[in-house]
Amino acid sequence: MRTICLYFEIHQIIHLKRYRFFDIGSDHYYYDDYANETSINEVAERSYIPALNTLIEMVKKSERTFKVALSISGVALEQLEFHAPAVLDLLHQLNDTGNCEFLCEPYSHGLSSLANEACFREEVLRQRSKIKQMFGKQPTVFRNSSLIYSDEIGAMVASMGFKGMLTEGAKHVLGWKSPHYVYHCNQAPGLKLLLRDFKLSDDISLRFSNSEWSEYPLFADRYISWIDALPQEEQVVNIFMELSALGMAQPLSSNILEFLKALPECAKAKGITFSTPSEIVAKLKSISQLDVPYPMSWTDEERDTSSWLGNVLQREAFNKLYSVAERVHLCDDRRIKQDWDYLQASNNFRFMTTKNTGVWLDRGIYDSPYDAFTNYMNILGDFIKRVDALYPVDVDNEELNPLLTTIRNQGEEINDLQEELARWQEKAAKESAKVKKNASKKKIVKEAESPVEKKTVARSKKKDAAEK
Repeated sequence: MRTICLYFEIHQIIHLKRYRFFDIGSDHYYYDDYANETSINEVAERSYIPALNTLIEMVKKSERTFKVALSISGVALEQLEFHAPAVLDLLHQLNDTGNCEFLCEPYSHGLSSLANEACFREEVLRQRSKIKQMFGKQPTVFRNSSLIYSDEIGAMVASMGFKGMLTEGAKHVLGWKSPHYVYHCNQAPGLKLLLRDFKLSDDISLRFSNSEWSEYPLFADRYISWIDALPQEEQVVNIFMELSALGMAQPLSSNILEFLKALPECAKAKGITFSTPSEIVAKLKSISQLDVPYPMSWTDEERDTSSWLGNVLQREAFNKLYSVAERVHLCDDRRIKQDWDYLQASNNFRFMTTKNTGVWLDRGIYDSPYDAFTNYMNILGDFIKRVDALYPVDVDNEELNPLLTTIRNQGEEINDLQEELARWQEKAAKESAKVKKNASKKKIVKEAESPVEKKTVARSKKKDAAEK
């Protein structure tokens, strides 16, 4: 039976303020609070709240046959907790339906998977713990920032215990193959890969309200008919996009939510179901390995990392940032850790792109890629000075490496102990349930004794007492 895997991403940009060269060393706060508050409230009101209400309604009206997956960056969760708690309430309501799966991703929505394995592992494990804490279930499927994937990244993700990973069905990787099958990582066969159908996804997220599009206006029955017309052996259709596409990229006035609401009924009429990523990973076998020697993503026509690292400005900023990764990893200063998360976010490098993609890019306060680079490097200059004050540059690698090794070993030991604790807690819960069940049985048996038996026992006791 053919199934649709519908997934939405939630990430919120942290806006940096105008930071000049002369601020370095004197001003350690880098953010435009007004822009951050207004932007997240705008996207919450125009997109997140109506979209999440719609998803909850779809689950209930479909008699819980409609299913959806979400991933939320740690940075976005922080902003939602602070500025838009109503969105978090809706996320919990959606989670309570039992038909929503929360995936894991890098905490910062950054590019650490391309730069530093230790940083990547640390923020992925931190995000996994946060998702489990908030929504009660540990994610088993991973999605990288902007669906970035390569063979090496897949191996790292598999080593952290994930069973599946979402990525792009890029033409230059797939060639003649279809994205409508389950594949696996060539370095870790146990990691299954779900590939985005970029055409069907972009039909909703990019083209839905475009009156010049040849398929405009798009209705749910026609959209489902395209899926139904696929070869019968192609069983999985992965439709991945940002949640903000519903309301921001595609305005609510375009009836995008009405279109979405109609999908489950139209799919049901064609015998098409909805599944979460973990369900697909558990049920379907991989048909082949996927060979991706160079990183790919879901961004721009090239589907690579050139949107963030395509010019010399971006690479200079990127290399400068991760030059202090090991020192940041050592420190326990909460402000530095938080700034590190915010400065890693991929949008900081996206603002510096000089690519002409034909799609308008909102650079915020920046007039040009060079303006974005200058502002970011000024902030980075101050940040590095603060890190160097904790761990001076004259501390060589011979001194750092033993510390890093100790921290890494302690982190692994803590993770092992937490897993063991979880196993024992589960075992204790089972034993407790068993004891309660046995006690309940004994109570029932005792209550079931007949009055005649009770009188016989009483007479026997009375007789024994008299004889004594």
